Amino acid sequence: MRVLVAEDHERLARFVAAALRRHGMTVDLALDGDDALARLGANRYDVVVLDRDLPGTHGDDICRALVAERSESRVLMLTAASSVKDRVEGLELGADDYLPKPFDLAELVARAQALARRPGAAQPGALGYADLVLDPAKRAATRSGRPLALRRKEFDVLQCLLVAEGRPVSAEELLERVWDLGTDPFTTTVKATVNRLRAKLGEPPLIETVRDAGYRIGGQ
Repeated sequence: MRVLVAEDHERLARFVAAALRRHGMTVDLALDGDDALARLGANRYDVVVLDRDLPGTHGDDICRALVAERSESRVLMLTAASSVKDRVEGLELGADDYLPKPFDLAELVARAQALARRPGAAQPGALGYADLVLDPAKRAATRSGRPLALRRKEFDVLQCLLVAEGRPVSAEELLERVWDLGTDPFTTTVKATVNRLRAKLGEPPLIETVRDAGYRIGGQ
């Protein structure tokens, strides 16, 4: 689950991001509306935690843009205004949920999780290669019928490779899709995750390293 937190109060934004990450979510931060729009144009987010009063592009305009684009991202709108009128206005703009400040972090996390579970676009069906089967909806994977105990990042990397259908996926692309945008691009975390994944998948090998191109499903 990938979340964009668009909040201009940096300390609050980082508190929210940390709380969401503790619950297994991948989180990107935008501290103004222009940055939020740029990130929304470049990445797919399951949930957008959107401060209504952002500098730059206003939160209302971001919400309108997502609705106009028929975006699949769910919007949890935040605001310092707590009147019923304000809540109604936010929902009429197209927000999926509305949370006045100050709020409890546990409630925000629960609402974000609930939004991500709401019916929307069709959930991806099972993915597979040879005797490997991955079910994105159930977050479960098996090989030859044997359940695989995969960590969240291992599962997400495997899903990216299967979705690519044999196309090499670069470490940079995996870093962008599975980890936060702030992750050091020179980190070895992708290689370490792929190595753990290979060990858990067992023999014969399914993940091939393609020189200067990345990784792909297809064996060696």
